[in-house]
Amino acid sequence: MAVYGGIQGHELERWLNALTNAAYDRRCPLANVHGGTARARTARHDLLHLANDYRCGDCSREESAVALGRWCQHYLSEAEWYVLVGTRHAPSQPQSEEEQSLTVLKQHRVG
Repeated sequence: MAVYGGIQGHELERWLNALTNAAYDRRCPLANVHGGTARARTARHDLLHLANDYRCGDCSREESAVALGRWCQHYLSEAEWYVLVGTRHAPSQPQSEEEQSLTVLKQHRVG
């Protein structure tokens, strides 16, 4: 178990799909992932590498879940995490840019 609530091995495929979709969705720039910086490209590259290692069988499901949890902890804000797991709702009336991105991110939630 890693990050705020942990990612279970049996949820790994859903998490990989949701995070990959969210990381490339231009409408919901994840706080520390998007932006066109080297860090953003590295984050997306790392995410795709994790997914590839899991899907090719290079890493076990449990190892991949732990690695993905570390990725989340490193690249996602706490608010983004809770929106993705479905325990926090995005604001109903978006006001700031961050709140607007959380509203769009809700479409990619796993929980």
